Amino acid sequence: MLRPEDNELLCRVGPGTPMGELFRRFWIPALVPEELPGPDCDPVRLRLLGEDLVAFRDTGGRIGILEEKCPHRRASLYFGRNEECGLRCVYHGWKFDVDGNCVEMPNEPPETDFKRKVRTKAYPAAEWGGYIWAYMGPKDRQPPLPEFEWAMLAPEHRWQKKWQLRANYFQGFEGEMDTRHTTFLHRFVDVSTLSPGLAAAHGNWQRDGMPSIHIRPTDYGFYYGSQRGTVDNMFNWRITQWILPSNSIIPHPKYPISSRAYIPIDDENTFVFGTSYNPEAPMTEEDRDYLETGLGAAPRTLPGGFAPEVNRGNDYMLDRASQRAGNATGIPGVNNQDRAIVESMGPIV
Repeated sequence: MLRPEDNELLCRVGPGTPMGELFRRFWIPALVPEELPGPDCDPVRLRLLGEDLVAFRDTGGRIGILEEKCPHRRASLYFGRNEECGLRCVYHGWKFDVDGNCVEMPNEPPETDFKRKVRTKAYPAAEWGGYIWAYMGPKDRQPPLPEFEWAMLAPEHRWQKKWQLRANYFQGFEGEMDTRHTTFLHRFVDVSTLSPGLAAAHGNWQRDGMPSIHIRPTDYGFYYGSQRGTVDNMFNWRITQWILPSNSIIPHPKYPISSRAYIPIDDENTFVFGTSYNPEAPMTEEDRDYLETGLGAAPRTLPGGFAPEVNRGNDYMLDRASQRAGNATGIPGVNNQDRAIVESMGPIV
C-alpha cells in the first residue's frame, strides 16, 4: 500500500511537480486530428498537465499549442481569429504564430517594432500515428517522437478513440495494469457481447483469481507476466507492458491489440487515448463495428465532446437483473465497468 504522501507525489502533475516534470520530458497525445480538421479552422481549448492552452491549425496546416491567455491583458485566445498564419486576439488585435511569436501588433506604431519584444508560451506539436502530440518540456531535452508499433502502421491497421476519465491518471492506469481484478469485475455470463479476443481470454480470467506475478524492468518502463493455471494443468500467461510515462499495451489471444495512454488533464481528470490495432493486416469491418459499440476497449462518447455516454449520471447503465443473473457488475462493457469503479473511488485515492 502507498503512503498518502507517495500517492500525492504520483498524482500531482502541475508545473514544478515531480510527476509533472516527468510527463514534460515526453511527447504526449493531446488531441485527435478531428479537433483541428483543416487550415484556419476554429481554435479549441485544451487543458493538459494543469495548464490552460489553446490549439489551432494555421493557414499552412501547421499546428500551434499556445498558452490560452494573451500576454497583453490576459484575454482568452480561444475567442481569437485564426487567420493568415496566426491566431489573433480579438481584444487589441495582437497576432501570434504557432511558435508563439507576436507577428502583428496593429495598435502600436510600426516604427516601434514592439512586437519583436513580445512572445507567448508555445509548445511544439506534431501529427503522428493518428494523434496530435505535444511536448511541454525544456527545448534542449526534446526527444524524438515515440515509435510505437501502432503509430508506424498504415491508418487502416488501427482504430482510435479519445475519452475523458473523471479521476487522476494514475488511478486509471493502476486499473489498466492490474490483472487480478479481471477475475471478479469482468465476470460475464454471456460472452457474446465480448470481442473474439476478450471472449477467448474470459475463461482464463475466471479459472484462477490468484495469478502469480513476474515483473521485468526495461529501459522504457517494465513488463510483467501474470501466470494462471488452466484446466489441463498447464499455464496461461498474460504479458502486459508499461511504457513511460503512462502508456500500456494489453494482450489478447486474438488481434486487435489494445494500447492506451492516460494523459492528465489536471490532478483530478484524465484523457485516455485508446488504440486498437492489428500489426499484420488491416482492421476488419467486424472489428471496427464491435469497437464502435462501446462494449470493448473504448466507450462510446456523447456528440461534440469526449464524455462517455455510459457515465455516473446514468449509473453506468447498471442492470440489477443482469447482475443477479451472474454478471459481476450488471454494467455492460469492459471499459464501462472499469470506469465505473475507478471514478467511484473519488478523484485521488
